[in-house]
Amino acid sequence: MPRIKVAIPAHSAFEAQLPIRITDLNYGSHLGNDRLLSVLHEARVQLLSHFGYSELDMAGSSLIMADVAIEYKGEGFYGDVLTIKMAITDLHKYGFDITYHVVNQHDKEIARAKTGMLCFNYTTRKLATVPEEVKIKFETNA
Repeated sequence: MPRIKVAIPAHSAFEAQLPIRITDLNYGSHLGNDRLLSVLHEARVQLLSHFGYSELDMAGSSLIMADVAIEYKGEGFYGDVLTIKMAITDLHKYGFDITYHVVNQHDKEIARAKTGMLCFNYTTRKLATVPEEVKIKFETNA
């Protein structure tokens, strides 16, 4: 099976910094794969907040994750401060992708990731279109 490759754009829309906590470590004494997904989630919440949104209120729409891909590049350890550089890509009628480039305080690459995000109406349980306000903000700032 071919390995996953996540392309990282040259630009980023936002950067978040998060420390690796003791509870983020696995039995190998490094950042656990499940905890990295949680780090990406926190970074995504900060990205949305930067634009004035949340996962449940993005100009009247909500978000649901359609897929995720993570390419592990190195180990993260307790005390490391991760910088997560994010970009919004592949904006389309129902959603967009977010890419994440994770490096530590020494600029050592820890991971690359991508989440496919879709607009979703949790009341009707159906996809929704990306609000025009969101398209404009993302296209001009992404």
